[in-house]
Parts: sequence; structure tokens; C-alpha cells
Amino acid sequence: MSNISMMELSKELDEQFDRLVTECRASGEIDQELYTEYDVKRGLRDANGKGVLTGLTEISDVCSYKSVEGKKMPADGELYFQGYNVKDLIDGFENRRYGFEESTYLLLFGRLPTPKQLRSFVRIVKSLQELSGQFVRDVVMKATSQNQMNALQRCILTLYCYDSNPDEVSVPNVLRQSLQLIAKMPLIAVYSYCAWRHFHADETLVIRLPDKEMSIAENILQMLRPDGKFTELEAKVLDVALVLHAEHGGGNNSTFTNHVVTSSGTDTYSATAASIASLKGPRHGGANLKVQQMFADIRKCCPDYEDEAALTAYLEGVLDKKVFDRSGLIYGMGHAVYTLSDPREVILKSYARRLSEEKGLTREYQLYERVERLAGEAIARKRHLFKPICANVDFYSGLVYSMLGIPEELYTPIFAIARISGWSAHRLEEVVNNGKIIRPAYKYVGEHRDYCDLDEREGE
Repeated sequence: MSNISMMELSKELDEQFDRLVTECRASGEIDQELYTEYDVKRGLRDANGKGVLTGLTEISDVCSYKSVEGKKMPADGELYFQGYNVKDLIDGFENRRYGFEESTYLLLFGRLPTPKQLRSFVRIVKSLQELSGQFVRDVVMKATSQNQMNALQRCILTLYCYDSNPDEVSVPNVLRQSLQLIAKMPLIAVYSYCAWRHFHADETLVIRLPDKEMSIAENILQMLRPDGKFTELEAKVLDVALVLHAEHGGGNNSTFTNHVVTSSGTDTYSATAASIASLKGPRHGGANLKVQQMFADIRKCCPDYEDEAALTAYLEGVLDKKVFDRSGLIYGMGHAVYTLSDPREVILKSYARRLSEEKGLTREYQLYERVERLAGEAIARKRHLFKPICANVDFYSGLVYSMLGIPEELYTPIFAIARISGWSAHRLEEVVNNGKIIRPAYKYVGEHRDYCDLDEREGE
């Protein structure tokens, strides 16, 4: 050992690790033709991309086709919460402050609340908002993370330790825990971000308490902003964004994760942390951040926002894996279910336009609108697609958050703050129906081998 320098040892260990990586890849690689041979529904989707039916729900309905003479035809998308069209809900919330809270009540209890029921529900949620000084000091302020989804997940898991009855999975207990998470997650997300900025960017630490007279959307804005001020339109736009992100069927990745984990009988905090882990991914909730990063690159490469030829060339370069992150994906375009349009994108786009007019950012909004149109055309042309490609809700959500002054680090946590309502509704649905543990099958396609004693094995 004394004859080997630390540098030489480090080089040797690196080489050994590289060999392990090579072996790992070789061991994990499966012949892709076997997926077709055994008719494996990869991604739990059939050959046409439709999701495999794995459960039933009454919570929400995602509609993307219409039936014409017995044939399925693409149609403008529609989203229903407990049977109510989300567009109708948001239209009904136009002059009210608690749209997200009202949607949460609907998702959890299956009906729209009366004025008295809504006031009572809002009062209960507000009573559960507080985070103890001990929790903020010992959990939120410790081991801060640049990725706020990881910080949110860690704090949610630690709430288990502050619960006097964390493991009981009865409906009353799970409902209590769900309401607490709905109330506390905005504070956890904002405080975690503020703590990270304080310890890693030397910013003044300000922890602003929630205002009991404000809605969840209003409180997010007032807790984030140094002066705590916001306009009526800003609060309305954020409230609408929360409603649109609150729920999207039982088959989306994070909600299905919640069903899977809940079916094992585990606690609410673990099930929620698992959903957060799923939502963090750039193929799911992290997509809005990728959209913003893509547009930052577009602005750099195409400074003339009205030059459609340059924008088209850039987008084709993205599809050809030559520019941006070389993934071949135009982020925010396309959806696993919707065809002609994503109803959430349509609604959020209209509010993004209104907000851009208030902020004097119509040129930015027009860039997004132009890229949306050109991207759809480029994808259809380059991929030789016959079905239309629509923008999804992630396309405009990042723009909305940026106009609201919400930092990029909180884009996906805002999604989680909204989606906890849907996750809670699905967890309760799983608990109420007491289904079997979810256990899909994986077919073994390796070979059975005879054991070989350690000293008889060949290789380096």
C-alpha cells in the first residue's frame, strides 16, 4: 500500500468502476424484439399508445376522442372533475378567490360545496396551515437542497415523526393527514426555497407567516415576495393554474404511483413522497422547467422573435437532436392522451395572455404562441405524423410562473402543491375500496444457470 500513491490508487479504482459500469449495461440490456414477441405493454400502453386499463375511478375523466359512427375520432380535449367540466368550473370561479380550495373539496368529497360547506372547509384548511417553529428550525432549515422537490419530499417524510398516529390507514385518519398536507405543502415549499437561498446565495432570510384571510394562491405569492404584495389578476392566474394541475386521472405517473404504494398498506407520508419522486422527473412534472430552458435557448439563437424561418430551423434542429439538449424533444408539445388540444393548456394560455398584457410582456407571449404553431407543424412534417400534435399544459405554465415572479426552482413544487389534492383523493379512493396490492407481471427472459464456486469462476 505504501508503494502506491493515492493518485495511482484513485486511477485504478476509476478503471475498476468503469468496468463495473460496462458490466452493468451488458447485464441489464434486453433484446428489444422480445417486447414485441411477448406483447409486452411497455409503459402500460398498448400498440396504439393507449393506456392499459388497470383500475376504476370516479374522481376525474380525461377525454380526447369522440365517437363518430362507431369510430374513434380525435377531438378537442376535455377534463372533468367528479363529472364537472373543468372549463365550467373555472368559468364559475371567475369572481371568487377560493377556486383551488373549492376544486379540492370537489375532488375529495365528490360534490360541489354549498357556501356554508366551503366556508367550513376553508376554515379547517387554514387551521392546519401552521408549521411549528421546531419543524421549521430542525427540518426545513437543515440540509437544504438546491432541488426543491427533494427538499419537499424530505420534509413530507419527516412529518411522519410529528404525527401521533402516522400508520393508521382508516378513512378518518387518512383524510386528516391529507388535509394537513394540502394546508402545509405551500409553506414547506416556500420556506425550503427561502432557506436554500439564504444558506447558498447569502440572501436575507425572511419567513413570512400565512395570512388567514388569504387563499392558498394568495398566500404563495405573499410569502414569496419581499413586500408581500400582488395584483388581483396575479392571484387569479395562480389560482387557475393550481386548479388545472390539481388532478388528471388515475393513470398519470405520479397518481398511479400513489395508487401502487397505497395498495401496499403504507402510510400517507410515504405514499405522498413516492408521488413527489415521480412528479420530479422531466417526463412528468419537471417538463415545465425544460420548456423554460428551451425557450431561453430559443431567445439566444433566434433574437428576432418574428423570424419564422429561423424559429422553424431551430425547432427542426431540436427534432434532429442537433441543438438544445439533443433529446429530439420539443418540450411542452404532445400528450399521451390528448389529440387536438389539451383543455388545461387552452385555459392557461388565455390567462397567460391576460397576464402578459398586464405585465407589458405581450412580445414574450407572442413568441410562445408562434413557437407552439410552428412546433406542431415541424413535428408533423419531420415525424410524418397524420394525427395532430397539440401543446400540453407545461407549454405555458412556465411562462405564467415566470411572469408571476416565481423562481424556476419552485415550478415543479407548485405542481405538487396543486396535485396533492388529486393524490389525496385517489389515495382515499384506494383505501375506501380496499383493493388488492398492485402487482403487474414481468416475464423472465434470461437463462437458468448452474452455480459455480468462487474459485472456479473465470474472468478478470
